[in-house]
Amino acid sequence: MTEAASARQEWGKYGLVPVAAGLGYATSVIHIYGIGPYIGPVAEAMGWSRTEVTFGLTIATLVQAVGGVFIGLAVDRFGPRRFGVIGAVLLTLAFALLGTVGASLSQWYLLWGLIAMVSLPVQASVWTSAVASRFELSRGLALAVTLCGASIAAGLFPILGTWAIRTFGWRLAFAVHGGLWFLLAFPAILMFFRGAHDRSRAAKAPVRRDLPGASLGEGLRSSVYHRLFAASLLFTFTIIALVVHFVSILGDRGADPMTAAAIASFVGWFSLAGRLGTGVLLDRFPASLVGAAVFLLPVAGCGLLLGSGTSLAALTLASALIGLTLGAEIDVVVYLITRHFGLRNFGGLYGGVLAALSIGTAIGPLAAAVIHDRTGSYESFLWLAIGMMAASSLAIGTLPRRSLAFAPA
Repeated sequence: MTEAASARQEWGKYGLVPVAAGLGYATSVIHIYGIGPYIGPVAEAMGWSRTEVTFGLTIATLVQAVGGVFIGLAVDRFGPRRFGVIGAVLLTLAFALLGTVGASLSQWYLLWGLIAMVSLPVQASVWTSAVASRFELSRGLALAVTLCGASIAAGLFPILGTWAIRTFGWRLAFAVHGGLWFLLAFPAILMFFRGAHDRSRAAKAPVRRDLPGASLGEGLRSSVYHRLFAASLLFTFTIIALVVHFVSILGDRGADPMTAAAIASFVGWFSLAGRLGTGVLLDRFPASLVGAAVFLLPVAGCGLLLGSGTSLAALTLASALIGLTLGAEIDVVVYLITRHFGLRNFGGLYGGVLAALSIGTAIGPLAAAVIHDRTGSYESFLWLAIGMMAASSLAIGTLPRRSLAFAPA
């Protein structure tokens, strides 16, 4: 049987798993890609700075950075289904509760602390672990489909949030936003999300195969792993900050809220094409070269933001270039972990890289907010982003071209 036929069999048998996982992954970032439209209205209504509002996201993602490894290890032991199903319910509820904040900034941070805790069971390793366990020959494309969930989130959530704020006010908008997404995503997660290691309905013990791969210690000591960690940290610091503040960046350039949200949504929609294209390329070309190339695209996007003035065409092109790379760091990193270190301790090793992704997510948007509050613009941050993206591209591009130990023949 040809590899193409076997890949089709994987999709025929497990094709709905990446779809359900993608919806779950979109749910897991509702507080990241969904908060952008609320930053300005919350800051204005409560008399807080953008830095103070954004610090809630920092709290959530720093907690995820600490807890990511432990959740990854738990997924390796118990399977991902129970974490994903329960976490999807709790996170959408916690997001809705943000609209109940009183006048105290500490209450805002307590609500974000709740989000921090309930976001742990829906971290990316939960969704990607299930998909990686079901696919081998078409793993790159299957992971890309899964990670397209974040692209959908980046495209949909700014518009959904802006519409809900305009229609219901920012307080009720949080509940409308979270509730509508839950009704859309949760049924598919409940019915179709199940990895190879999850408890079957008939069996009393988790079904688990002996999987090849490096030990957790071997992976953590590897220079390849160190470079993956560094690249993830640098790139996520910049790309998530750009996405979170993109509506504000465009607003500062004169775009009205709905126009800014519409342009920002191109980030998500182009991210769909970028993720799927990256998945196809990963199945055909050296992942390190693919990653190095796509990591450089936002450099051009930042250049357009710096030099485009108020040109809507240039701002839209910038959003497209940023979108083509959004999430590609996760596609590339997940693929490289499975190829260099196997699936034996995938959850634990990816949990470690997730710590880097979470730290970047926590610090990047906060740094952008601080720079804006101190300088009155995002220009200095955009220059910083260009340098950090170039460094992350170099870190990925210098990785070995192929893992002889765990890549399939």
